Amino acid sequence: MPESIVEQLDHIFKPKSVAFIGASNDQRKWGYRQILSAQRNGFPGPIYPVNRHEEQVIGIPAYRSLLDIPGEVDMALITVPAPQVPQVLNECGDKGIRGAVIISSGFSEIGTEEGRRLQVEIVRVARQRGIRFVGPNCMGISSPAGRFSTAGGLDMRETGGIAFISQSGTMGNYLAAKARDRGFGLGLFVSSGNQADLGFADYLEYLAEDDSTKAIVLYMEGMSEGRRFFEVARQVLRHKPIAIYKAGRTAEGRKAVSSHTASLSGPDEVFDAICKQIGILRGHEVLHPFEMTQALATQPLPQGNRIGVLMTGGGQCVTVADACGQLGLILPELDAETQATLKQQFAPHVPPPRNPIDLAGSPPGLDIRILQTLASLDYIDGIILSAPSSIGMARGNVVEAARSSINWAEAVIDVSRKQDKPVIFFAMPPFANAGVGIELLRAAQVPIYETPEECARAMSALVRYAETRRRLNA
Repeated sequence: MPESIVEQLDHIFKPKSVAFIGASNDQRKWGYRQILSAQRNGFPGPIYPVNRHEEQVIGIPAYRSLLDIPGEVDMALITVPAPQVPQVLNECGDKGIRGAVIISSGFSEIGTEEGRRLQVEIVRVARQRGIRFVGPNCMGISSPAGRFSTAGGLDMRETGGIAFISQSGTMGNYLAAKARDRGFGLGLFVSSGNQADLGFADYLEYLAEDDSTKAIVLYMEGMSEGRRFFEVARQVLRHKPIAIYKAGRTAEGRKAVSSHTASLSGPDEVFDAICKQIGILRGHEVLHPFEMTQALATQPLPQGNRIGVLMTGGGQCVTVADACGQLGLILPELDAETQATLKQQFAPHVPPPRNPIDLAGSPPGLDIRILQTLASLDYIDGIILSAPSSIGMARGNVVEAARSSINWAEAVIDVSRKQDKPVIFFAMPPFANAGVGIELLRAAQVPIYETPEECARAMSALVRYAETRRRLNA
């Protein structure tokens, strides 16, 4: 019985043992860096370097050929020159290897007849021998589930529910590292390269069945199976959101794409229209998809687009309100009873609170009471808030500042867990001095953003995906 796509890709993303063909002691070469990365990230299974001229690679016994390896091998990571790859894949077939990652370049992306011929040949051999592969012309993978990472400087110390597939290796590594620096929780990362065998549709089918994946980000330059991709994406969107950054949106970009990963990139207007029709979210700056999916991977979906905003200053209120309005989010007026109740908690000279609510100069604890009130209103579907000015500013007392930060963060977390509504945090001074609270929010998966636009974009993504999911599952 043929293996399912999950079984096929588990050989790659959850390997029990890995052979590194083209392993090297030369620190400048991929064959060195890939093994070192796997070691540093704590891969628990056997590592088998294959090198005809070395007895050891990075202190690990090396083998002259794949067939000399005594045990079974789940996956091969290949870094030999392109002309040698077809023969290596044949040897993988002889060894019973079912999955491979081909780092080697020199295929269709170089634009020569020989490069195209070699790419056709490796696909032919792989299919004949029952091997699925990532690449060629890629930079590796990072799979927390398999405790296996060879993707540049990425590590798996902090993981999350966002899977990331990137056609570009350098941009993929950069964006993955940048996203992790921002606290966005990344899970599986794949530098997919030329996608000669496995393409975006295959990865989507796999991720649809992966319980640890809550949202999916794609860095896309082009695709060869447009119809199948959108058909698979439509099915995945019934359960998981997809956000895309698509390069090659201009004529100049499309020229660059064709010489990078040998991808075909059609008119952006057509692609954009199909994405909107089926509900794929698009980011028009490279980090936008991560901003959106961080909220989608961690927050409940809202019932509508009515947002409560709780800020620390008039400027924050105005800029967040503007950002929300530009994306079709509504800030409903508070009802008279709620306004009267909240007014009693402010100083007498303060006007009745409106939405957005300005908490500048408010006493400690008032913000949490107002947050609880906002979250309980049936005409508020989600909340964007910042920290009150009292947090982290306890007259230079570091211990007291940390305690106030912790107490406030725990109260926010309690509200977010009790109410089935998304809560998004806008982090700017004075909360910049309250790092303990920030870390508590992050650990509790409250998404944290640095600008009003990021907050609004994340909330808008939640609203739009909620609409998509209701429509596709109707």
